[in-house]
Amino acid sequence: MTAGRGVGPGTHEEADVVRVWLIRHGQSESNAGLPSRDWRGIPLTELGRRQAEHMAGAFADPPRFIVTSPYLRARQTAQPTIERYPEAACAEWPVQEFSYLRALDGRATTAREREPEVRAYWERADPQHTEPGAESFAGLIGRVTTFVGRVGERDTGPVAVFTHGIFMRAVAWHLLTGVADPTFQVQTGLAESKNMLRVFYPWPVMTDFMARYMSNMSNGKKTLHYASAVWQNEPFDD
Repeated sequence: MTAGRGVGPGTHEEADVVRVWLIRHGQSESNAGLPSRDWRGIPLTELGRRQAEHMAGAFADPPRFIVTSPYLRARQTAQPTIERYPEAACAEWPVQEFSYLRALDGRATTAREREPEVRAYWERADPQHTEPGAESFAGLIGRVTTFVGRVGERDTGPVAVFTHGIFMRAVAWHLLTGVADPTFQVQTGLAESKNMLRVFYPWPVMTDFMARYMSNMSNGKKTLHYASAVWQNEPFDD
């Protein structure tokens, strides 16, 4: 992921590009199949702690800014990197995992035991649906768009963001599709009506050094495309 502007001599940063690394936390106790009682407080396993130590030594360039999720497993993953690069600024942002199931309220359950609830949530396919004490999918995408906007304002990097799997996939989905409102719907029209749908799509230019030459949008990072479809509905009201 790239954002903002800036380049430092002797680094791997490209001109007008700030690199942003999204880093998933190490193996957690829940990942290992152990029961958990609270989404926020799930710790790393011993393997997860070793993965965190390894991650701290894997940076090609020292991060200048380190962001952590408020969840324990992400903060534990970030800690070796924070200790290795004490000169880097640090902040906690709302890049936590998408917690869409109802609050555990002290119930100790495993990921396998939660599978029926997980399947039921995704099969509902309702971005506004919210379980008690949980977050809606629309809420997740709202956090994602806010995050992308915040990193886009930075003019120095690299930025290391210690976060979670679904949040990372949501960021990728947002950047590749441009969707900021998952509740968007299309009305298909009345019986026998003639309809046209035109979709405008800002396509991100992935080759950063070419963006300034290829972009036809004011932000200099995307090209605007569109597609149209025309149809007449069947007399389905008869």
